[in-house]
Amino acid sequence: MNPASWLDRAARRWPEAPALFWGEKQIATYRDFDRAAGAIGKALADKGVKAGDRVGVFMSNRPDYLIALYGIWYLGAVAVPINGKLHVKEAGWILKNAEASCAFVSDDISDGLEALTSSSGCSLISVDQDEFAAMKQGVSLPAPAIVEQDDMVWLFYTSGTTGTPKGVMMSAGNIAAMASAYFFEVDEVEQGDAILYAAPMSHGAGIYNFMFVMKGARHVVPPSGGFDAREILELSPKIDNVVMFAAPTMVRRLVDVAKHSGQTGEGIKTIIYAGGPMYLADILDAVDVMGPRFVQIYGQGECPMAITALSRADVSDRDHPRAMERLASVGLAQCFVEVRIVDEDGQELPAGQIGEIVVKGSPVMLGYWRNEKATRETIKDGWLWTGDMGRADEDGYITMQDRSKDMIISGGSNIYPREVEEVLLTHPSVREAAVVGQKDEEWGEVVVAFASVFEGKKVNAAELDKLCLDAIARFKRPKCYLFLEDLPKNNYGKILKTELRERLETMDKEGSER
Repeated sequence: MNPASWLDRAARRWPEAPALFWGEKQIATYRDFDRAAGAIGKALADKGVKAGDRVGVFMSNRPDYLIALYGIWYLGAVAVPINGKLHVKEAGWILKNAEASCAFVSDDISDGLEALTSSSGCSLISVDQDEFAAMKQGVSLPAPAIVEQDDMVWLFYTSGTTGTPKGVMMSAGNIAAMASAYFFEVDEVEQGDAILYAAPMSHGAGIYNFMFVMKGARHVVPPSGGFDAREILELSPKIDNVVMFAAPTMVRRLVDVAKHSGQTGEGIKTIIYAGGPMYLADILDAVDVMGPRFVQIYGQGECPMAITALSRADVSDRDHPRAMERLASVGLAQCFVEVRIVDEDGQELPAGQIGEIVVKGSPVMLGYWRNEKATRETIKDGWLWTGDMGRADEDGYITMQDRSKDMIISGGSNIYPREVEEVLLTHPSVREAAVVGQKDEEWGEVVVAFASVFEGKKVNAAELDKLCLDAIARFKRPKCYLFLEDLPKNNYGKILKTELRERLETMDKEGSER
C-alpha cells in the first residue's frame, strides 16, 4: 500500500516512459524518477530518518517536488507538504508541531526558516543546492518500505477556526481510496495524458499525482512554476492531453484569456475545478468557450477530493429539465463514501432541507495529529462533520448553501478569520477586530478587516497591513481595513459578522457610508 510501490511498479512496467517535465523539457523517464526517489529514501535513512518519521516539503512547484515526496515514501516516512505561499513563521510552526526530522525546501521561499527550526532539531535540505543533487545520484533503496493500509503517509495541515493549524492524518488506505474513486467518478487516465501542476503541489494539484503515477502518465510543471493563463493555453497544445486541477478563479481567468485570444483550450483534456464557489454564469461561459472539458469535485483536507463529483456529462448537459440546478450543485456522492445532510443532532434531513454535510467512508482521515479533542468534535460515530451547509435533491445532487464556519475562500485558498484577527489584536491600539469575506469577481472572496481602537489611541491601515505581512502569508492579509467606533454585538457580546457583511454592501472601500 506504499505509494512508492505505485512508482516502482510503473518504472518496472514502463521504464522508458516519459515521466517528469519542466514545460516541454523532459527531466526524467519513469526509470529515472524511480531510481532518484529510491536514492532520496536511502540518503534520508543515512541521515537517521526512520519509517514513520515526518519529513516536511516546503517548496515551490518543480519536478523535484515529486522526487522528494516519493523519496520520503520509499523509506516509509510521512510526507508533510506545506503550502509554499505560507509565511516562514507559519511553515516553521508546522514543522515543529509535526516533530519533523527534516524538511526539503526551495531557496526561493525558505529564507529565514532555518533560524526557526534549528532548535527543534529539524534540518533543512535545499533542493537548489549540491547536497540534493548528490542525494539523487546516490545508491537507491532496493525496494519501497512495507506500509500497511492504516499507516499514516501524508500529514496535511489545514487551518482551524481557532487560528491554529490542525494536522490531517491521511493513511495509505485513504490515499488509495481517493485515487481509486478518481478513476470511477472523475476521469480516466491514459499513459499519454499529462497532469499539469499550475496550482500548489502541496494541495489538490499535488495530491492528484497518484493516479498519473499509477498509469505511467506524464507530470508537467509549467516554466513559471505556477498559474499563468496565457502560458497554459500556449503550452497545452504542445504537451497535449493535459489534465489540471484549478480553483474557480483560475478557471475564470483561463476562460477570459481564451476568449480574448480566440482560443478554445486546444490540448486540454480535463479541468477539474474545486476549492471555492463556481458561479453558474462562469461555468456556463467556460463550457461555451472551451467545450466539455470540465469536471467538478468537492472535498476538504479531511476527505481530500473525494466527497462528491459533478461529471463532465452533467457539467455539459443543457437538455435535462433540471440541468441548471445540477450545474449549480457539487454533484453526487463519490463511490467510496456515504454523504448525508443532517440536523444539529445528526438526524438525516429529507430532500430539499438545509443542514450540515457529513461524510463517511474509506477516504476520510484517520484524525487530527496530536489533537484528540478536535478529532472527537469532527468525527462522530464514524461520520466526518464537514462544517459545510447544503441540501440534497431527490436524485442525490448536493448543493452547498453556506459554511457553518466563517472560512473565507479567496482564489481557491482557505483563510480562517480567527487567524487574521489574532494578528490584528496584537497591535497595542486595536481593541476589537473581526474579519469577514466580501464577494469579489476575480478572487471569489477577498478578506476585509473591521477594527475598533482603544480610546485615545490611533492606528491606520498601513500599520495593520505591515503587521499582517510580518506574521502571516500575504494571501491571508486583508485587502481592506475599516474602522468603527464599536463592532456590532449580540446580547452575549459576540460580534455579529452577519451585520458586518451587510454593512459592506453599503460601504465603499474607504469605509464611508454610501
